[in-house]
Amino acid sequence: MGKTGMGYKQAVDLPRIQAAVREILLAVGEDPDREGLLETPARVARMYAEVFSGLREDPKVHLAKTFNEKYDEIVLVKDIRFSSCCEHHLLPFHGKTHIGYLPNGKIVGLSKLARTVDVIARRPQVQERMTENLADLLMDELGAKAVGVVVEATHSCMTMRGVRKPGSLCTTSAMRGTFRANQASRVELLSLIYGGKI
Repeated sequence: MGKTGMGYKQAVDLPRIQAAVREILLAVGEDPDREGLLETPARVARMYAEVFSGLREDPKVHLAKTFNEKYDEIVLVKDIRFSSCCEHHLLPFHGKTHIGYLPNGKIVGLSKLARTVDVIARRPQVQERMTENLADLLMDELGAKAVGVVVEATHSCMTMRGVRKPGSLCTTSAMRGTFRANQASRVELLSLIYGGKI
């Protein structure tokens, strides 16, 4: 998985973001020197450092520690909440991720799956790529027989601008290994996620 042109440990240039935010405020007709906006460039800079912290982290570190286990049925963690930022408009999208995998002799701590989602989500992102990156990373790092990732999210770029359709939900999925090759396995995973409502 690429680092989007940035080393994982590169620091965020906060003064540069502050200068850019000040220019945006001027460009939209605001006065960046009025009381309510004086600290806004600094706040936005700190926010971007946090929101895009995944650019400076390697998600693989959360999957490095595994446990040998003969368990060979589906492991599923549902409703992993996340927030990300659409790279097209730099507006947030929020939702939940469901991750299932079929172990191949080793399992990973359940919280590590949630941490991996957080790292990948905290980048300028599109939901489709986020879904595929998670599936590929888990397949590679866990050596699993199968990985299935389903992401459901609401996008601000659809709800507060453009078509302005609140309540719309985007669902993406990425199936690897047995979940992709075997329909019965895929249906079993989706039934566990959606409670038989498929």
